[in-house]
Amino acid sequence: MVTSGTFSLDGETFDVDNNVWVLGDDEECVVIDAPHSVDAILDAVGSRRLVAVLCTHAHDDHVRVAPDVRERTGAPIHLHPDDAPVWELTHPTTRWDHDLADGQEIEVAGTVLRVLHTPGHAPGAVCFHVPDLDAVFTGDTLFQGGPGATGRSFSDADVIVASIRTRLFALPGHTVVHTGHGDDTTIAEERDRME
Repeated sequence: MVTSGTFSLDGETFDVDNNVWVLGDDEECVVIDAPHSVDAILDAVGSRRLVAVLCTHAHDDHVRVAPDVRERTGAPIHLHPDDAPVWELTHPTTRWDHDLADGQEIEVAGTVLRVLHTPGHAPGAVCFHVPDLDAVFTGDTLFQGGPGATGRSFSDADVIVASIRTRLFALPGHTVVHTGHGDDTTIAEERDRME
């Protein structure tokens, strides 16, 4: 699902389209990122039990409505604690529920999502690798065409390249990359571009 809204940081605001991923079965699911519209997310969830809101990072175009989704569904928010200063820019008076940790496994509908800490775009950026689906959900760490942006506060170009090379390029080449914005790609395609 794609939702539209804005991204604001360092005194600038941009119009953006965000991919929101809903992963599960007919009974339960997780949402990966909650950017712009509670109603659009809840429409995609439908009658399923929402197990968690999983945040790839805390830029406002990925977490803006996460607390509202939690309020409407009871689903806890998961975020890597290194992104606390970024989260507080959007949500200074509320917190997420559970810290994500590198290597952590989250199960939904019999499928395991493995957390990969991939700092660079943001200090607490993570990707969710789902081996059973030959897929990785990369947020803004890796796009079709290369690494996510690093020209703003809390980001670092050298760190994101190291994260991609050591964490993501270690995955099988056929792994489908589901990004936070734009089209899918594969690990092999992006490895070829960067090497």
